[in-house]
Amino acid sequence: MSRTRRLVKVPPEQVWEVLADGWMYPLWVVGAARMREVDDTWPAPGSKLHHSVGLWPALIDDETVVRACEPGRMLRLRARGWPAGEADVVITLTPQDGGTLVEIEEDAVKGPGRLMPKPVRAPLIAWRNVESLRRLAHVAERR
Repeated sequence: MSRTRRLVKVPPEQVWEVLADGWMYPLWVVGAARMREVDDTWPAPGSKLHHSVGLWPALIDDETVVRACEPGRMLRLRARGWPAGEADVVITLTPQDGGTLVEIEEDAVKGPGRLMPKPVRAPLIAWRNVESLRRLAHVAERR
């Protein structure tokens, strides 16, 4: 799995507020273009975000499913973004120095992304997640 980290200057509760608000997903996740629906039970295990990926007008409707959740600490997702495929994503929040160390671990598990050799895909995933964490930090720190 590709692992990306960032120290966010707010406590884990504030970062979790962003993660727990499924409607905010396209604000911080690179590649998510819009939300169509968020299950009422989000982020409980089994709940889904119904989003679109891509650039308008070439948007593809897809979804992300919660695999496991420890409120305020961890969110495990199966993110779908076809035609690229599917990825397992784990987001962890750890209190650190008055802020939060946010870590994203991600790897392709299905589809064309999985066919790319790991030494090639891992840096691409990390590059995308550096920007996603930058956006997450901006949203959480300005709430």
